[in-house]
Amino acid sequence: MSKLISLKDAISKYVSDGDIVYAAGFTHLIPFAAGHEILRQNKLDLVLARATPDLIYDQMVAAGCARKVIFSYMGNPGVGSLRIVRSAIEQGKLEWEEYSHFGMITRLQAGASGLPFLPMNQTGAADLEKVNPNIKRIPDPFGGKDVIVVPALNPDVVIVHVQRADANGNAHLWGIIGEQKEAAFAAKKAIVTAEEIVDEAVIRSDPNRTLIPSVVVDAVCHVPFACHPSYAQGYYDRDNDFYLEWDKISESVETVKSWLDEWVYGVNDRAEYMEKLGEEKRSKLKIKPRMSEAINYGEY
Repeated sequence: MSKLISLKDAISKYVSDGDIVYAAGFTHLIPFAAGHEILRQNKLDLVLARATPDLIYDQMVAAGCARKVIFSYMGNPGVGSLRIVRSAIEQGKLEWEEYSHFGMITRLQAGASGLPFLPMNQTGAADLEKVNPNIKRIPDPFGGKDVIVVPALNPDVVIVHVQRADANGNAHLWGIIGEQKEAAFAAKKAIVTAEEIVDEAVIRSDPNRTLIPSVVVDAVCHVPFACHPSYAQGYYDRDNDFYLEWDKISESVETVKSWLDEWVYGVNDRAEYMEKLGEEKRSKLKIKPRMSEAINYGEY
């Protein structure tokens, strides 16, 4: 049965006030479009979890939808701090939990495996143990050095952006792969947004690229350019100019509100957002094809 619905309907159906929402993706394939739709629908009291919050959580916290963030590394990549999230934490307006990158992935892996926790090697982030009671040390039952354990993370809903998916939710990802697979298997509900919706035969032609199978997917949404200002490998480039611009925009409440009013609340969906962005910017983000070599899976 097809799981293909609009992003508006998917957010309305699967994201509720108070949910733990995990927006997956590392460096690229960041689901900005879904984050903006959450804001347009005025979802509130959310716990925003993400290994690297990026600008999307700065924008969502600025809009007032979150009561807590769970993260590892928080920053505007290559620029500096996420001013809004950091300020809200420092002012006591936002609850927070911080982990190492591997700590966050281990939490998701535990959740995906149906385990209450998982062990990991001690890291250089020992100071996190002092401020996060969820990071604990336990003795190695086999006599080695103590290990770190972290609790499972099972988000209420995960949002994963992919390059292509079929209508059933089987999804192909390539380029830099982050925590998408672990997050999708750990979450109670999963929304997939895709640059392209393709025939099932396309997905079956390269099964090793199917990191997200339909069995864990609840909704599939066709949302081209869903990652901007991030990028989607093979589809469009990263808008580095905007990451620099956001650093200035986020310096004041007034400029942030003005940006949200214009670029989130002032458009109906991602298609209108990209139209507003303009042909010159879209053209600048175009990339040249660079195809991988064909794979011969054989046939009997």
